[in-house]
Amino acid sequence: MWQQYWELHQMNLITSFLLSYPLAGVLKRIPDSKPALKNLFIIGVSAFYLVGLFDLWGGVWTLAVSSIGAYCIAAFVQGPFMPWIGFVFCMGHLSINQLSRQFRNEPGVVDITGAQMVLVMKLTSFCWNVADGRLPESDLSDFQKERAIKQLPSLLNFAGYVLFFPSLFAGPAFDYVDYESWVETTMFEVPAGTNPAKLPPTRKKRKIPRSGTPATWKAVAGIAWILAFLKLSGMYNPELVVGDQYMTYGIIRRIWILYMLGITSRLKYYGVWALTEGSCILSGLGYKGIDPTTGKVSWDRLQNVSPWGVESAQNTRAYLGGWNINTNNWLRNYMYLRVTPRGKKPGFRASMATFTTSAFWHGFYPGYYLTFVLASFVQTVAKNCRRYFRPFFLDPKTTQPKPTKIYYDVASWLVTQTAFCFVTAPFVLLSLPASFLVWARVYFYGAVGTALATAFFSSPAKGLLIQKLKARVPAPDLKRVNSNDSIQHHEPVLGLPGEPQKDLEELVGEVRAEVELRKRKGSLGKGAIGGVGKKG
Repeated sequence: MWQQYWELHQMNLITSFLLSYPLAGVLKRIPDSKPALKNLFIIGVSAFYLVGLFDLWGGVWTLAVSSIGAYCIAAFVQGPFMPWIGFVFCMGHLSINQLSRQFRNEPGVVDITGAQMVLVMKLTSFCWNVADGRLPESDLSDFQKERAIKQLPSLLNFAGYVLFFPSLFAGPAFDYVDYESWVETTMFEVPAGTNPAKLPPTRKKRKIPRSGTPATWKAVAGIAWILAFLKLSGMYNPELVVGDQYMTYGIIRRIWILYMLGITSRLKYYGVWALTEGSCILSGLGYKGIDPTTGKVSWDRLQNVSPWGVESAQNTRAYLGGWNINTNNWLRNYMYLRVTPRGKKPGFRASMATFTTSAFWHGFYPGYYLTFVLASFVQTVAKNCRRYFRPFFLDPKTTQPKPTKIYYDVASWLVTQTAFCFVTAPFVLLSLPASFLVWARVYFYGAVGTALATAFFSSPAKGLLIQKLKARVPAPDLKRVNSNDSIQHHEPVLGLPGEPQKDLEELVGEVRAEVELRKRKGSLGKGAIGGVGKKG
């Protein structure tokens, strides 16, 4: 049934991804001097997909409302609250559609929420980029300077951006400046000093380098992932883990099946994202520059997933960092770093705002929230394990791996993968009854293990562990050994709080400081001649 479900309802979507390849080839061959024609072609193909392939007339209206609303907000609302108004509008519109889809309970039907999720990333970043374009450059970071929009784009350019057909339904998302530099071909200007003999080959007078080979490899990989999903989904699917047959197996096999369910579920996304990335590469938008010495072209501008990075991950940051990369970037650059006032360090408020945004963006199925909450605790435990156990497997003088580190690597991979197949099960099952049923069938091993590890690192045992480390490695060298773990420990991945305990401690500190400040101001006001209360 699971395999038939996918064949019946999703193969049209795969067909649209494959159809994007020849159409992207046509798009690439439109003369560089005719960006307007490129925009019209993009709009026409997307209209064909929405109406011709899927009969999504309501979807056209949905995308139009979000896009026109965000454009008008960016154009007519002035002041620092403009991007926040745009964010609330876009996320609110998406949330209404997410809830509508959830209540209809038709998961097999292709609807517009997937495309709208991609569009929300585009539109919210667009509002921020327009806001940055209105500020002095001295107030902007390097990232903001690169993406600031000084002049509002034409409606035709904007429509081409929001309806870019290779990434319409499943992403990847990208910033407007990337689209503008692509459609105007400034993206492909050769860096000064590049060896002419190393320039990538192009056809005729076209600036876009040949991209057929990397695009083909992506297409082959995408098809292979989809075929693997279709094969394995008949053996590992939600119906199996909630059915009676599952309990006839021993606990080890039940965990193995849960692990394979996670892999099988990811295969679908690996395939979809590889196919869409490949068509973006073929159009030229995946171009990320050229090495001026070797002439090698990079085509990973829009890479959205690293399958090897996820499946071989030995820690939570590697696991989550290789998954849905563009969503990670969006949450970091347009929520986490934007919530924090300029000049201050992101803390609890930034983490929670990012966590909430990620949760609402995904939807409102209870299983999503079970996964997000437990994953945040797993992430904290994993960081502590890496910080306090990994140095025992490194040479204290050179920080190079000792022969025994292979045992740490295998153990950390096994724990990471088995933990996350437990954590992500609700994300696949969606409902609370099914999620708790499956967790109970494997004795809640992920939750119990996380609770025990959390208790361990909150007990005196952590102090003893630190003493042993300091006795083995001097404090300055220990900091050097753990330097790989010091990279923005607060920064969330996929919206998960970086270190909840430290974030909460910072929040308490902020509240106390604010209370003390208000007390001092109050006492000064009462003692001052004329009093603050008499002002005005």
